[in-house]
Amino acid sequence: MSDPQNAYGWFARSADALGHDHAALEVGGERFTYAELRDRAERLAARLSGAGGAPTRRVGLLASRSATAYAGYLAVLRAGATVVPLNPEHPVSRTRGIVEAAGIDLVLTDAANAGAGLGAPELVADADEAGDGPAVPEFRDAGPDDIAYIIFTSGSTGVPKAVPITHRNLGSYLGQVASRYEIGPGSRVSGNFDLTFDGSVHDLFVTWARGGTLVVPQRGGLLSPVQAVNALRLTHWFSVPSLVSFAARLGTLGPGSMPTLKWSLFGGEAVPLEAARQWQVAAPDSRLEVLYGPTELTIACTAYRLPPDPADWPRTPNGTVPIGTCHPTLEGLVLDENGAPADTGELCVRGPQRFAGYLDPVHDAGRFLPAGTPQEAWYRTGDRVTWQDGVMVHLGRIDHQVKIRGHRIELGEIEAALRQLPGVRDATVLTVPTAGGEPELAAAVTGGGCVPERLYAALCDRLPPYMLPRRISVLGELPLNANGKLDRRSLLIELGR
Repeated sequence: MSDPQNAYGWFARSADALGHDHAALEVGGERFTYAELRDRAERLAARLSGAGGAPTRRVGLLASRSATAYAGYLAVLRAGATVVPLNPEHPVSRTRGIVEAAGIDLVLTDAANAGAGLGAPELVADADEAGDGPAVPEFRDAGPDDIAYIIFTSGSTGVPKAVPITHRNLGSYLGQVASRYEIGPGSRVSGNFDLTFDGSVHDLFVTWARGGTLVVPQRGGLLSPVQAVNALRLTHWFSVPSLVSFAARLGTLGPGSMPTLKWSLFGGEAVPLEAARQWQVAAPDSRLEVLYGPTELTIACTAYRLPPDPADWPRTPNGTVPIGTCHPTLEGLVLDENGAPADTGELCVRGPQRFAGYLDPVHDAGRFLPAGTPQEAWYRTGDRVTWQDGVMVHLGRIDHQVKIRGHRIELGEIEAALRQLPGVRDATVLTVPTAGGEPELAAAVTGGGCVPERLYAALCDRLPPYMLPRRISVLGELPLNANGKLDRRSLLIELGR
């Protein structure tokens, strides 16, 4: 059987097979079978298709951890449009900018988030889209090269970058990983990621492609992963590794404390080997795998599965789990600082999961290595890796982009926001280690009359919570080295005090 040609088709194939017999989604105390979720999505899609008269191209989805969010995601795809996830917790000014940059025609939202004033027409989903409603029309099926979704990532110029992913890109990813984790009817798979994070696309479509149940914890539940796993009876877990640290601080990672887990996946940031060991002790019947990949390469482009026996686990230079090797349909190339193939250097990747370019082509500059035709170009990940015993180990960024709790952040975007505030002459943002070893953001600013509390309050109106520095220090001058450049080492010592 050939794979579906678009994202909705992966869900619809399972809905055809499972109907009312198996649950597709559990969220907010509600449970939906595959037939019920499809009915809800198609009725919403009918409303989307009839909104405004003209065909809807791009739909902003402003909802979080609710039936509307997940049925709405499917509805946009069923209507042949592009999903642009929006986060209700982000500042309105930032979200309004995303709506404009993405060319959103319509915002699909729920009653709790209606009236946000984002500069596009709104369609408010009913509390219950099932039952009587508009007749389901003949929808335009999206083609493989149509854009399935657009994720906005942090941009170094202070403007978020829009990453469009096609149905072909996503289909290639699902063809590689959907059958990898023994998901099937009866599997209970975590939906931990917010829809604005591309890990959520894995949550949704790897689960639905194989007939599992997507089980969505409420946000507060993520701070206690062991309790969430047991309360929701999860068999599959996927999250950023920082949640392991939360569980460890709570003292809940006792031996065998998560007996239902069969598979545990981690991604979004480097995974410390020690964190993996702690999780393995708590979930001894679970296989552990690390996924790596930037949004531009469709969720994950490499994978590494830890051996069942921790005694066989590798030792790496920085104490992190290897990121493994590229998926079979992809090619990876490691280049040194001179652009020559090497064992250690920047990872470049090409293949069917690689996006075609940013929505605004200005962001493409310097991100690709030409190779014959545009379709053959290598995407420069900006990540440093080294080969060790046949697998790659992630060494960090070659630029000033970082990951905090799984969120990819351009430090330059935060710096740009700080420099726009009254009284700020210059600003620099670094990551500093916490007592627990995790990185956190710290900012240093110069300028007369700067008050950290006021600067922080102003940033709250401009940046999402995960991009806010934990502390802001006011300095007379930023330290410079002998070459007149910012002395990051000295500044790191100053901010780490």
